[in-house]
Parts: sequence; structure tokens; C-alpha cells
Amino acid sequence: MKFEMTENGFETETSFGKLQISSNDEYGFRPYQLLVSSIAVCSGGVLRKILERKRLPANNITIEVKEVVRNEEIANRVEKVHLHFIIEREKIKDEQMEKIMHVTAKNCSMVQSVNESIEVVETYEFIS
Repeated sequence: MKFEMTENGFETETSFGKLQISSNDEYGFRPYQLLVSSIAVCSGGVLRKILERKRLPANNITIEVKEVVRNEEIANRVEKVHLHFIIEREKIKDEQMEKIMHVTAKNCSMVQSVNESIEVVETYEFIS
């Protein structure tokens, strides 16, 4: 990847188009939003694959970022991200989900990349 400076931040060309990144959200995605998005969507993708492998496919998965804790005293560093998965399902049982959530966190490259620096909390609920 290559990032070029713009008047209000940086941009990169991806196969899906230009990605604008700026510390001002009027001009692009803020860096912390991309970090949180990477963690959330990586976890969601791993969760989806695990459910499919177990033949427990979800009809839909929505990920809500319930909380992002940032430390203003240390460069506004991200210290905690709480992801809440809303899973529309038919067959998945609560008893199965604890292990599935553990395996999801263990196999998500983004969660593992921030493992010792950002607390990632993952919760879920089922809807029909």
C-alpha cells in the first residue's frame, strides 16, 4: 500500500476505490475508526466461518461497537473495544456460543495483533 498526502490527510488507492484518511472526520475515516473496524469485521468474518464449519450458519450477523475507550493522557490511545454481535439464527444454542466466541477471538488476526495492548470484549445476543 502507498499513502499520499492530501490537503486534509492521506489517501490510498484500493481495488474498491480511494480510501480517504484524516484526523478530521469531515475529510475521511479517522485512523482509530479504521482500527476498530478492522477488529470488528475480522472477528465477524471469523465468527461467520466457524458457524458455517459447524453447520450452524447465521442468517445474519450485525456487529455493534458498544464502547471504545481512549486514553487522552497517552496520545488518545485505544485501550478497549467492546463488540456486540447480534446473531440471527435458527439452530445455534447458548451453550455452544461460549466456545465459539473463544475460538473466534483466538483465530482473528486483528484481535491477536492487539492482544496485549487493547482489551477486546466480545458479547452476543440471538434474535430470531
